[in-house]
Amino acid sequence: MTPTATPPARPVVVITGASTGIGAALAARLAPTHSLVLVARRADALRDVAASLGSTNVVTVTADVTVRSQVEDVVETTLAQYSRLDVWVNNVGRGITRAPSALTDDDLDEMIRVNVKSALYGMQAVLPHFQLVGRGHVINVSSMLGRVPMATLRSAYNGAKHFLNALTANMRAEVQETYPEIQFSLVSPGVVRTEFGNNAVHGGPDSRTLPNGQSAEEVAEVIARVIADRRADVYTRSGMADMAVTYLKGLAQDP
Repeated sequence: MTPTATPPARPVVVITGASTGIGAALAARLAPTHSLVLVARRADALRDVAASLGSTNVVTVTADVTVRSQVEDVVETTLAQYSRLDVWVNNVGRGITRAPSALTDDDLDEMIRVNVKSALYGMQAVLPHFQLVGRGHVINVSSMLGRVPMATLRSAYNGAKHFLNALTANMRAEVQETYPEIQFSLVSPGVVRTEFGNNAVHGGPDSRTLPNGQSAEEVAEVIARVIADRRADVYTRSGMADMAVTYLKGLAQDP
């Protein structure tokens, strides 16, 4: 009798903010082919997402990724469960609805805490494991507003995503000097038809009612392709890169 070959282990992907929106859609997209660790604060919603996937290769972790120690615990839990960790998706984010002239210290602190610190903690927590194995992939979900701050009402959110973009590029440059197989990617959606607007600091507008929106599933498909091809910087819709270039050219002037 010919021995049965052992199937290759599934790649392990950690998804933060996995209880709804883009995170939940990405979990559904990857479940047939990957082992997943789904992370969010809401345990019930997280369990519902996991149950909907119909896969036994799913672990849920209730955690607040704006707390560094809890992010470190996610890494430990993942390695204890699967003995490997291949991709970390920093998907947590929160918007704001407030003009820049009205921003408070609390507004700024919340935008940095959720949109920047959560991603930094993820990158720093997973990096030692990636360095140990010599390879890994972090994907930071940014925003078109991190390149073109055209929505004035999002003010400090725009700034936080610009911060995230710079931090991602700098982390990539630092790490790849000695570990070229560790990638840090940015994925920048535009308007996505989720609860994002309703959950923004100071409320709406509802993102599902805005023009030119994409579904969470469309964005998840782009992220899945980035997991496969490991590109460094990707928009989720054609034409967005040209829009960013046009914006920057319109502002920049030689001396």
